[in-house]
Amino acid sequence: MKEYSAEKLRNLGFFGHASSGKTSLCEALLFAMKQNTRLGSVAEGTSLLDYDEDEVSRKISINLSLGYGEWKETLVTLVDTPGYADFFGSVVSGVRAVDNGIVVVDASSGVEVGTEMVWRRLDEARLPRAVFVNKLAKEHTAFDTTAEDLRKAFGTRVTPVFLPIGKEAGFNGVVDLLSDKAYAYTNGIRKEIPVPADMADAISQWKEKLIEAAAEVDEALMEKFIEGGTIAPDEMRAAVRKGIKAGVVYPLVAGDALTQVGVDVLLDLAVDVLPGPLDMPALAATKPGTNDAIEVKPEEDGPGCVLVFKTISEAHVGDMNLVRVFRGRLEAGAVVMNASTERDEKVNQMYVVKGKERVEVNRLTAGMIGALVKLKETHTGDTLCDKRQPARLPPVSFPRPSISVAIVPHTKGDEERVSHGLARLREEDPTFSYEFNAEIAQQLINGMGELHLDVLVARLKRRFDVTVDLVKPRIPYRETITKKAEAQGRHKKQTGGRGQFGDCWLRLEPVPRGTGFEFVSEIKGGSIPTKFIPPIEKGIGETMQKGVLAGYHMMDIRAVVFDGSYHDVDSSDIAFKLAGSLAFRNCCEKAGLVLLEPIVNVEVTVPDQFTGDVMGDLNARRGRIMGMEAQGNLQVIKAQAPQAEMYKYSNSLRSMTQGRGFFTTDFSHYEETPREVAQKVIDEAKREKEAAQK
Repeated sequence: MKEYSAEKLRNLGFFGHASSGKTSLCEALLFAMKQNTRLGSVAEGTSLLDYDEDEVSRKISINLSLGYGEWKETLVTLVDTPGYADFFGSVVSGVRAVDNGIVVVDASSGVEVGTEMVWRRLDEARLPRAVFVNKLAKEHTAFDTTAEDLRKAFGTRVTPVFLPIGKEAGFNGVVDLLSDKAYAYTNGIRKEIPVPADMADAISQWKEKLIEAAAEVDEALMEKFIEGGTIAPDEMRAAVRKGIKAGVVYPLVAGDALTQVGVDVLLDLAVDVLPGPLDMPALAATKPGTNDAIEVKPEEDGPGCVLVFKTISEAHVGDMNLVRVFRGRLEAGAVVMNASTERDEKVNQMYVVKGKERVEVNRLTAGMIGALVKLKETHTGDTLCDKRQPARLPPVSFPRPSISVAIVPHTKGDEERVSHGLARLREEDPTFSYEFNAEIAQQLINGMGELHLDVLVARLKRRFDVTVDLVKPRIPYRETITKKAEAQGRHKKQTGGRGQFGDCWLRLEPVPRGTGFEFVSEIKGGSIPTKFIPPIEKGIGETMQKGVLAGYHMMDIRAVVFDGSYHDVDSSDIAFKLAGSLAFRNCCEKAGLVLLEPIVNVEVTVPDQFTGDVMGDLNARRGRIMGMEAQGNLQVIKAQAPQAEMYKYSNSLRSMTQGRGFFTTDFSHYEETPREVAQKVIDEAKREKEAAQK
């Protein structure tokens, strides 16, 4: 592969709602750059980028994928990301790797939840972006309607630079507002044609809006326009380029990936107008081992600085680290510093990647995106740098998992293989986690949604030959008391020889929720020797762990030992431990035992037309609506609901919102379980206990 200067590099990330056509657009771009002999198809399973077995069978993007090609002597690297919220971690990774975001919008759907999600992420990263209005050849699509929808959601900075010629099945060309040229397409091949006369008004109106947006950073352009002067194409492109870099212009491109109309002009836009690596601002970093702030400037000749933005585990290769070079270069065979672990790492083979194809290269230079293999201690989010000028870039900040399910291996003895497989899956997907929860005695896996976990379980089977069942996780209920009570615990046993004797009086009091457990001794006058107080506390603590009502941990209780008696010979630690446990149980019988359930905070983001259904469903799940706020065209519903009622909620939400809603949850607090619900839990616990004793 030939080398390119940083000026001749463009890194484009493709983001958007599920099924907006991101992968199809990337396939069309690769085909235009002659990287494939035929147009890859997601629907037909021939996509270069959706090559994973799960992607082929489900016909959706699940993983972040890379592709590249040359256009106008410029290396254009494509980073294709999934649209489903379950795989948002790949979006987060992709944003850190690219210089420009291409937001893909389905013209028949307009701005959707996924569009809003990625736009916010690009805003946070302050990335320049363009919008590709896709599927304009479909029925019931109108470019002007979609453009206004985008401008309403994201502001008037979203401005067309390519207008469509024709509509729906008659969409067959575009008008370039930057060059005042028009192009018609036949079988994906364009040729220049006269600008359609009937589009004069639309061209004039949109061009004026484009100039108004660019004028924020180029007042001379506006003055020239107002005075009626002729604006040359080069002047227009320079002003728009400056506006894109400053974030005051988001160019809008009309096109259709399947018919390839408007696809190649997106490549023209990327090369001629969108920023390259050297146009990007310096990155904030720190000196390894300190909090001292430094900057990493995009320089070709500076000391190397590379971010690992994604890890992929492949058969026969092991972990493959996808990297972006932000400064300097990375050479095969070099020893660099992992600034995150402060250890040396030898760089072995390196590649540029196109789908599952890899081409080995000797170096990766500033601005390039590539892959490294056989690194010993390097993981997603780590920084590799030159020892002479070490710098640590901020790690990739991934969203937390929002759902949990329990897994049970089909075969006894597979636990170790399951753990190994889960560890490998966690390495390549930081939005996934796993844990053995001793409290509920289940192995839990945590992810972004049911689809996410289904895919991970399928990979566990395929890669590690381990089959597991997904089961509903037990709910970590708690028990507590509601009123003050006193009781005696007396343990006396005489079986010949030395006996056992322990006697204590206990007072239990409820304390504010979240306090935990408090133990207090009010023994006076030596009624119980000091050495026997800790065993009493231990007996109470062990009983609280096992629970009294339904076998769940107890919480928010103050236990006060205030009286008792002992025997000079027969009293012992074990006797007072048993007395403390007995006193605690006797107290609980009088102290108004109740069951507590975990409550989670829920945030549901949906288009406005679904808010009624979603709020009604949350109420049916014993949820409380805490508020609602608008985010562009969407509504964010904030609620609290019992964790027990949120199992498989993502499936219900997807059904209610036609796949256009998503949610997040996190633990909030414990509160008393309604009596009828609590009784069902208690009865079930008794049945399980009886079954275990048989």
